[in-house]
Amino acid sequence: MVPETFKWLDGELVLLDQRAIPWETCFVTCKTYEDVAKAISSMVVRGAPAIGVAAAYGMALASLAGEDMKRARETLLSSRPTAVNLRWALERMDSVIDRSPDDIIAMAQRLHREDLEINRAIGDNGEALVSDGSVILTHCNAGAIATAGWGTALGVIRSCRERGKSVKVYADETRPRLQGGLLTSWELMEDGFDVTVISDGMAAWLMKKVSVDCVIVGADRIAANGDTANKIGTYGLSLAAKAHGVPFYVAAPLSTFDLSLSSGDGIPIEERDGDEVRAPYGKRLLPEDVEVWNPAFDVTPGENVTAIITEVGVLRPPYGVSIAKAIKEI
Repeated sequence: MVPETFKWLDGELVLLDQRAIPWETCFVTCKTYEDVAKAISSMVVRGAPAIGVAAAYGMALASLAGEDMKRARETLLSSRPTAVNLRWALERMDSVIDRSPDDIIAMAQRLHREDLEINRAIGDNGEALVSDGSVILTHCNAGAIATAGWGTALGVIRSCRERGKSVKVYADETRPRLQGGLLTSWELMEDGFDVTVISDGMAAWLMKKVSVDCVIVGADRIAANGDTANKIGTYGLSLAAKAHGVPFYVAAPLSTFDLSLSSGDGIPIEERDGDEVRAPYGKRLLPEDVEVWNPAFDVTPGENVTAIITEVGVLRPPYGVSIAKAIKEI
């Protein structure tokens, strides 16, 4: 069984350390909001929904310690720039920011519960798009450990099995941090799924040589027109899927939508240290002084997205209409 992403225990936040998976299962204890911000930026916790919930608990820690809540909010908000769920969660926490620590803790726990319920709904809605015996390709990790549990893209896969459907999963390894190879494969194997890892560059050839029925990915931010920011490599995967006539699905909660952005052009893209490419996990693979460009995310145009799977249903093009309607109805 996959362990919980986070636990609130005796006024401390205990996070599953995703950096150690799959070699060992260990945890990081956060006692301050600064600890939480560091855990987010250093990728102890990753995945847009999980980052949002962790930040909410960071606000709870700040309240317990009598810290300046506005300063805590800004520190947490700046820990990673691309995932809009981080800002969304902190905005939800704004409604209780001047209340007692107990009220703030209760709100963080509420967001934790809500995220799990939302992921289950995403899985149930997406399951209807997948036939028994399907071959699914996914990218990065959008599973239980990237959320409060169940997952978004992997939540669809879990819901398929819950309803008696058999699926085969191919997971892109997702360079340079290898979240697909390390996290997704581990998570699916732990839960008994049939999973095979491929390198990112193999995806297009896989679609040509193997009957891939659909691609399902998560998202870190979705603009009003359906343009979707997700882990680097997703854009190229969408192009390959379009060229091979393979449906390309994005599974994400409504908290991932940013209607302040008319298109993906305005999504901030985090750029990370080049050593993630030169020396992944401390093993040097490239010349030490070679220049490296290391964007953590890319943007897939809405025109490449077949459908967006949310907790309120499956959204179809034109996304400017379907997204606005879905947000209005919640």
